[in-house]
Amino acid sequence: MKMLFAILLLALAAQSCSTNSTARLKQQNAYLAGQNAALQQQALAAALAQGVAIVGAVQNPTVPWVEGLTLAQAIATSNYTGTDAPRQIIITRQGESATLDAKVLLDGTQIPLEKGDVVELR
Repeated sequence: MKMLFAILLLALAAQSCSTNSTARLKQQNAYLAGQNAALQQQALAAALAQGVAIVGAVQNPTVPWVEGLTLAQAIATSNYTGTDAPRQIIITRQGESATLDAKVLLDGTQIPLEKGDVVELR
């Protein structure tokens, strides 16, 4: 009986250590995810000060703003790398967002961008 009790205590102690390690690992991963998000926010803020930010599968997420820059030019400059064409484009300007069907680019519609815009390709 004493042997069974000792085995149960050892198993319980091992499980407790495993649970503590798992919890510690989850906390560390959450902390790192928060740090990464903060760094991405800082990079986005720096990019916006210089031009237009493109979020999505692109090679160049920051496009320098020039007078007359259009959505099509910004996407071409960012070098889209997605395997499928984007279905939706969300443009955020001064905290307000507008969602567009990506087909609008094929229609030849010229959509002007402003310095500080964020374009998300989905």
